[in-house]
Amino acid sequence: MKGKVLVSERVAQDGIDVLSQHAQVDVRLGLSPQELIQAIGEYEGLVVRSETKVTREVIEAGKRLQVIGRAGVGVDNINLDAATERGIVVVNAPLGSTISAAEHAIGLMLALARHIPSAYASLKGGEWNRSRFLGVEVRGKTLGVIGLGQVGSEVTRRARGLEMRVIGHDPFVSEERAHVLGAELVSLDELLRESDFISVHAALTPATREMLGEEQFRMVKPSVRIVNTARGGLIDEEALYRAVEEGKVAGAAIDVFPQEPPPRESPLLRSERIIVTPHLGASTTEAQERVAVDVAHQVLAVLSGEPATYAVNAPLISAESMSVIAPYLEVAERTASLSTQLSAGQLGNVEIEYLGEIANQDVTPLRAAVIRGLLVPISEEKVTIVNAGLVAERRGLKIRERMGPVEEPYANLVSVGLTTSEGTTKVAGTSAHDGPHIVLIDGFWVDIPPGDGYLLLCENLDRPGMVGAVGTFLGQHDINISFMRLGRKQVRGRALMVLGLDDTMSPELLRELEAIPDIYSARVVKL
Repeated sequence: MKGKVLVSERVAQDGIDVLSQHAQVDVRLGLSPQELIQAIGEYEGLVVRSETKVTREVIEAGKRLQVIGRAGVGVDNINLDAATERGIVVVNAPLGSTISAAEHAIGLMLALARHIPSAYASLKGGEWNRSRFLGVEVRGKTLGVIGLGQVGSEVTRRARGLEMRVIGHDPFVSEERAHVLGAELVSLDELLRESDFISVHAALTPATREMLGEEQFRMVKPSVRIVNTARGGLIDEEALYRAVEEGKVAGAAIDVFPQEPPPRESPLLRSERIIVTPHLGASTTEAQERVAVDVAHQVLAVLSGEPATYAVNAPLISAESMSVIAPYLEVAERTASLSTQLSAGQLGNVEIEYLGEIANQDVTPLRAAVIRGLLVPISEEKVTIVNAGLVAERRGLKIRERMGPVEEPYANLVSVGLTTSEGTTKVAGTSAHDGPHIVLIDGFWVDIPPGDGYLLLCENLDRPGMVGAVGTFLGQHDINISFMRLGRKQVRGRALMVLGLDDTMSPELLRELEAIPDIYSARVVKL
């Protein structure tokens, strides 16, 4: 036996059976928070779903605890920081419900195409009205898949089996990966204009919240049908309701909502042309069995001293390595995040450079931090030193790493270069006494201090009056500047002006700013 495992919620019996082969398993349902704290001290493993709150108090009471397994995807109910501090590995089952979610998306698409729910209700109500439910075939139609991650990839494979043309939008999936799936990569605008069906599989982040709204619905064909089985909040509900009711969108099928269950006044519940289901993507017998079995195998692996495939927190780094590496983890993540926001086009290669003393250390944690920074704008997936390679591989990221000496006056630098279909973006950073500093952007040496907020980056001709012109413009629009840095390669040549802003700028304001003579480009990013 490999120890004792407590299962505090109802999971599929298949998972219990796997655990029981090599561990003593106690299934104790309905434990109160205090009862869990009192019980956990005698167990090496804990398996939960979403209801059990694994708080810091629970973790500190688990004196023998080695692993916590979440039979599902999200781990919001587990205090990851407390677990990591104690060296407790947290594992989940991110792939267990992938097929079920993909099949549900395809099912909703077919239900939309053939009016199945409304036809069912009509016949049950005593009507026989075939002409009212004239549908469309999906064969030969274009399906636009927004997000080619795990579920989006499986939807693509199934749509190809239905003889559909598939176009996809995902800046962080390589052309090669899309080709293998049978999808053609396009811009979001092109996807909106060309698609007969749209299936949404993006993560909900600040950048993707309400990514489909009034402006996007003006681009689509009036015959388009939209499916969302990913996250509530990706679509502006009021805008979708109006688009459907006004005939700008032929129909929609929604499985997820910003608030679950949705309020009775939700606009998505008001239209007969919008199919709704109560978050059923993972609700299959097979999915529940798979997540239970997947998490059981990982719990046993950790108890045997083996690595877990889907660990979501990083094991502790030794004190010696931490003293050198730790200050640069945030540098690596921030540098990568800035590179992502500044780049355009389809991602090709990623080059990471570790320069200085850090090059002599195990840079695996830094690599994980870079991957995490790259994916933050488009993925909710937790990236750690345990799963970073797997996450990069699934997205087809080609990562090259280089170690070497550093240029004065810096002791260490982390540099992230992204090569896309539009060109190359390179950002480098270092750590100082007050935190992470961005010191290089596309060949311009600058010094962006630590802090949160927005950055305005203006490429311009280095001539008298440019700083004043930009400052005056921002002042006229009531945008406050927190700091300003200037990088240039030669006097009166091309320069980069970086301004810290307390507020963001709209695309319209950026276009106005770019109209000022001798400003070549203006972009806003978030730190």
